[in-house]
Amino acid sequence: MNSERYDALLKRYKNWCVANSERLKQDIQERRLYCEKVQSYTEGRLSSLTEEDFYNLMSSLWAMSMWGNKHYKIDQIIENNGMTLIRKELKNLLYGKDGVEKRWDSFRDNIKGVGPAAMSEILTKFAPDKYILWNAKAQTGFNLLEIENVPKTSSLIDGKRYAYLCKKGCELVQYAKKNGVGEVDDLLALDYFIWQEMQDVNPDTLVETTVLPKTAKESMFVHNDVRDRIRDIGELLGFKAGVEKKIAEGAVVDAIWEVSVSNMGRITYVFEVQTKGSIDSLILNLLKSKNNPSVQGIVAVSDAAQLEKIKKEAAAVKGIQDLKLWDYNDVLKVYENLSNAFESINSLGLVPNGLF
Repeated sequence: MNSERYDALLKRYKNWCVANSERLKQDIQERRLYCEKVQSYTEGRLSSLTEEDFYNLMSSLWAMSMWGNKHYKIDQIIENNGMTLIRKELKNLLYGKDGVEKRWDSFRDNIKGVGPAAMSEILTKFAPDKYILWNAKAQTGFNLLEIENVPKTSSLIDGKRYAYLCKKGCELVQYAKKNGVGEVDDLLALDYFIWQEMQDVNPDTLVETTVLPKTAKESMFVHNDVRDRIRDIGELLGFKAGVEKKIAEGAVVDAIWEVSVSNMGRITYVFEVQTKGSIDSLILNLLKSKNNPSVQGIVAVSDAAQLEKIKKEAAAVKGIQDLKLWDYNDVLKVYENLSNAFESINSLGLVPNGLF
């Protein structure tokens, strides 16, 4: 950790807290109320969780603020997972007897459409003294403080890494208390500090990195995260989007974007994400998808090195020369930029609920 930088930021924050005591009090109180809301979901309540209860839990998350129509997004989560599985995994995430490593991995393995930002926010508000809220803002803060072994993207966060981030967050809290900044008294307060003091960062001070999974579990997490982000990008752009859709006989693709045009009918774009596995299988699946007459574009999504291999193999396959290539690192950047833009738009209250 860069202690000198942390000391300077803590000093600046302490001064800000003194000068803005009333705002700080109101903001912290609001955050405590959010904690009480999540903590009201007892084991018994989660065992009989209704769709309305689940909506009330999820819609209040900051991770959902980019969605103007939260009902649509949350209904999608319910449709993709079912309430029985949601009840089981939420109950285990918050009250399971295993360590957070196993509980985190179980939730990520089994629940589609709820990523690390939302998961960690639920955990933080449930137990702010134990669990850290992890999102792009937290990653920026940790990188600025030169914390070691920070995941390059939330896609790479498994239970072991999340537990490590919680441990580092607790160390930052203890350091702040020891140095007289009692305002940073738990991990939710640390999140507030990070948002207040550590977002005005010169991008040149942070090293640009490329996501390359090293294990089978990381490959699965990256694959699923990129797949879901492609769907989210499509929805934000106004398409009807989905994941794991059968598009033609023998072709189930990772993601699709669809739009209906009055004089052209339905137009579909299909995406296949590859973090491991056979290039031949990817090409064959995309080739089969073109048997659907609505398919107007096919896209292979992978890292830069793998895309070059896909490009070479596809060049020799008749009927797939129009294949488009998309680096999944760019997918994650596009999603982050779009989500920030829509979050800002939604915060103005100018867009009617349900339009986005």
